[in-house]
Amino acid sequence: MGEVQVPADKYWAAQTERSRNNFKIGPEASMPKEIIEAFGYLKKAAAYANHDLGVLPVEKRDLIAQACDEILANKLDDQFPLVIWQTGSGTQSNMNLNEVISNRAHVLNGGKLGEKSIIHPNDDVNKSQSSNDTYPTAMHIAAYKKVVEVTIPCVERLQKTLAQKADAFKDVVKIGRTHLMDATPLTLGQEFSAYAAQLDFGLRALKNTLPHLAQLALGGTAVGTGLNTPKGYDVKVADYIAKFTGLPFITAENKFEALATHDAVVETHGALKQLAVSLYKIANDIRLLASGPRSGIGEILIPENEPGSSIMPGKVNPTQCEAMTMVCAQVLGNDTTISFAGTQGHFQLNVFKPVMAANFLQSAQLLADACVSFDEHCAVGIEPNFPRIKKQLDDSLMLVTALNTHIGYENAAKIAKTAHKNGTTLKEEAINLGLVTAEQFDEWVRPEDMVGSLK
Repeated sequence: MGEVQVPADKYWAAQTERSRNNFKIGPEASMPKEIIEAFGYLKKAAAYANHDLGVLPVEKRDLIAQACDEILANKLDDQFPLVIWQTGSGTQSNMNLNEVISNRAHVLNGGKLGEKSIIHPNDDVNKSQSSNDTYPTAMHIAAYKKVVEVTIPCVERLQKTLAQKADAFKDVVKIGRTHLMDATPLTLGQEFSAYAAQLDFGLRALKNTLPHLAQLALGGTAVGTGLNTPKGYDVKVADYIAKFTGLPFITAENKFEALATHDAVVETHGALKQLAVSLYKIANDIRLLASGPRSGIGEILIPENEPGSSIMPGKVNPTQCEAMTMVCAQVLGNDTTISFAGTQGHFQLNVFKPVMAANFLQSAQLLADACVSFDEHCAVGIEPNFPRIKKQLDDSLMLVTALNTHIGYENAAKIAKTAHKNGTTLKEEAINLGLVTAEQFDEWVRPEDMVGSLK
């Protein structure tokens, strides 16, 4: 293809430079840093596995490993300029890593940048590999690490706070709402227990996807057959990746599936989507419960973090709820992209890998950040607005439900409709209609007896 000019102070080479020139799409260097780090782990592991199996000299192994360690230490971050909008297999990013590791290893060995490296990017750094199995391996490493080390702990933090609020509010009886209309009572603690349970189930779903995500494609090479790999390489290289990352990675049960599809990524992101759905409902409920301060529901008080309006003095808005719901919308959009990208496994290779990786990692990080922000600046400071809760409970017509078993549904409905029409209380109309006595009403209509028990 002819010569190509490469910046003299950069470790990359011709293939990276061609990609820079051919794919000027979006911001430069948009390939996620987590993917670059994952490549650092897998290239180091490949060097060790190849050496153990007798196909790479120890001197080359150590130089490759040293360069990879610098990548993992963030010392070469400016050497990875490529965008996600490139070949769908991620070939150019794989070669970007190969070239940088090759040239950096040469310099570490005493050579000069620009000289022909003693470590060949294809024959040594990429030995026993193909872009078709390295990029999906990097996807799984990056996704697994992000979910386990970042997303799960942050969601667990918010879940714990909501569970604590459920316990703290267990005796606060309030009116329930279905269809956005008044319903029978429950406690504020019961309401918050649902939020805590949602996140608990979401976390379980997310954790249940991890065994599939832990399976690595490396060793499948071009189409899944393992062409040009020494016997036992796939198991050994996965073992090294597990050792270097401290995470339970294993070789994929079926390399053909691991290259042609990315169902594991679709599956795990589906669990992230489930969390986003739950978090949207939670944030939206809290926003509505805190609405007011005088004309809304106003049953809870949330922290006042900043002025809410540039024109209305004293206005405070539920900004953490709004930020959370926007994050959830982004994750739902990312899931649509990932789901469609997952369908694009034509025969032996899926060629939507970079966009899947980028969207997955964004979702996992956004959910983590949003949970921490929402917890710190909203959830921990939520308190009941007792006067408002009592007023709305006392005014509710749905307390009449407690009379069903004593006077029947139709008579109870008559009391509620009459009270609503006349603007009177349930007790007044129940007595006026001659359906119950004052003593019976007080005995039978007791909101605190209508909430069951919080398990």
